Amino acid sequence: MNYPNGKKHKSKALVTKQLKNSKIEYGKRGMRFEEEIDLSNQFYMKKNIAIIHKKPTPVQIVDVSYPKRSQAVIKEAYFRKPSTTDYNGIYKGKYIDFEAKATQNKTSFPLNNIHHHQVTHMQQVTDHGAICFILFYFSSHDEVYLLPFTAFKKYWSAYLQEKTKSIPYLVIQKEGIHVNRKFQPRIDYIQAVNSIYFNGLNESEEI
Repeated sequence: MNYPNGKKHKSKALVTKQLKNSKIEYGKRGMRFEEEIDLSNQFYMKKNIAIIHKKPTPVQIVDVSYPKRSQAVIKEAYFRKPSTTDYNGIYKGKYIDFEAKATQNKTSFPLNNIHHHQVTHMQQVTDHGAICFILFYFSSHDEVYLLPFTAFKKYWSAYLQEKTKSIPYLVIQKEGIHVNRKFQPRIDYIQAVNSIYFNGLNESEEI
């Protein structure tokens, strides 16, 4: 059967087969991960549980065009200085500072996705008593894990000595804390923080 425009009709089976064979777009998964963290932070703030914000990235804008009076398009910009970590704030009187990383890799997290100045910053805030960790999102497994910085830094040291290039997924699964994903909050990382730093306090019982 042909359509009026001359194109052949595709059977349902053929369309289904093409959808199965089509390439899945993973490019925005990292962004969606951060958006879910932002929604979780909004929930924590609304419930007066914690005050956590995403740190603004310092950017120097050098070229802007105005296709419309009410619209500006940034055409060229540069980072003013290297960023530190993604999020910081306060929870139960303790300063929290953490990085959020997403990977499509099924078996490990590549350590070249973390920068030296970020690790230096995490070490500094840890030395001053901060709660510091990394949230890892494995998109292939659709799982989130919280790994304390104190556990992460030994793998970073091995990376600097060129003994390893990544942290195995199974290691993060074993040494980290699985973070529940649900409707509210989307990514309940505070429960994982409680299990490590506050003797398993169940904050959701107070909501």
